[in-house]
Amino acid sequence: MTEAFAPGACVADVAREHDISTARIYTWRRKLRQPVEMAEFAQALILPTDNTPTPKSPGPVIVVDLPGAGRVSIFAAASPTLAAATLKALR
Repeated sequence: MTEAFAPGACVADVAREHDISTARIYTWRRKLRQPVEMAEFAQALILPTDNTPTPKSPGPVIVVDLPGAGRVSIFAAASPTLAAATLKALR
């Protein structure tokens, strides 16, 4: 997403590269410019890894890195209700 904010960036090129619509990028950019108390957008990073956890893996299935040094991990054993409540609280 930061590519769309780069000087001289073309939103259409960024959208094409990531196979998403230009409207989605414009929506994300508009939401990122909103004051923090009104924003409903959270940046997510998907990092490539060779040791992707399998469903039987004891590692977390969702990891959210928070600004600063915080991190929230949700494990496969978490109930859908708990996972949804956790993600909603991060909004």
